[in-house]
Amino acid sequence: MTQSLAGYSVIVTGATKGIGKGIAAAFVQAGARVLVTGRDEAAAEACVAELSGQGPGTASYLLGSVTSAADMDRMASVAVERHGAIDVLCANAGVFPEAKLDSMTEADWDHVFETNVKGNFLAVRSCLPELTRSGRGRIVLTSSITGPITGQPGWSHYGGSKAAQLGFMRTAAIELASRAITVNAVLPGNIATEGLADLGDDYRASMEAAIPMGRLGSVADIGAAAVFFASPAASYITGQALAVDGGQVLPESISAAEV
Repeated sequence: MTQSLAGYSVIVTGATKGIGKGIAAAFVQAGARVLVTGRDEAAAEACVAELSGQGPGTASYLLGSVTSAADMDRMASVAVERHGAIDVLCANAGVFPEAKLDSMTEADWDHVFETNVKGNFLAVRSCLPELTRSGRGRIVLTSSITGPITGQPGWSHYGGSKAAQLGFMRTAAIELASRAITVNAVLPGNIATEGLADLGDDYRASMEAAIPMGRLGSVADIGAAAVFFASPAASYITGQALAVDGGQVLPESISAAEV
């Protein structure tokens, strides 16, 4: 049963597609007023149109980058203008370019860390006064199983950034506990998003074979976890990382998943 978050003011960064859009949809379905952010206006307009009517909540958008402190300050201000408060920040925006170590440039590395790690910090810092004022503030980070639990060739910068998010989360959870703000993270495994179809049926089948539940996750699965962390049911949970992966990290080998 979907948790009711009627009246909550929610921000979801990087929400114009993929997992971010799934998270935003889950909050709309739970009755929240959602501000989605992204950098592509056409994608943002399409996202809000798609979310409209999905539930009792509402959705609007704002263009901006999590790498810009000014954009994040404006995001917080606009959320208050439109909703009167900020109760939940879902820091979801992230990038995942592929580059092996012997060809990776400093610019490649910096781009990933600036977006995935610094972007979390800037979004949290900008929203912190209103999250404190809320009295029910929630911060939900989108990390990954890659980095904190597993590794994947070509993603050393991405995996490093996702592990760094959890280090940030743990200390932030301690610092903000006295303000009644919780800080938790969702760690998606292989999730079916818009770009997956372009990789072909064989690629999808190989991904599914490594997952004990035999299927890819959906963006709704990640959204449900984010809504739980934001809900009153999780008010005593902070500094925790929840893998939502169909058991992907459990087998010692591919053959172990073939039971």
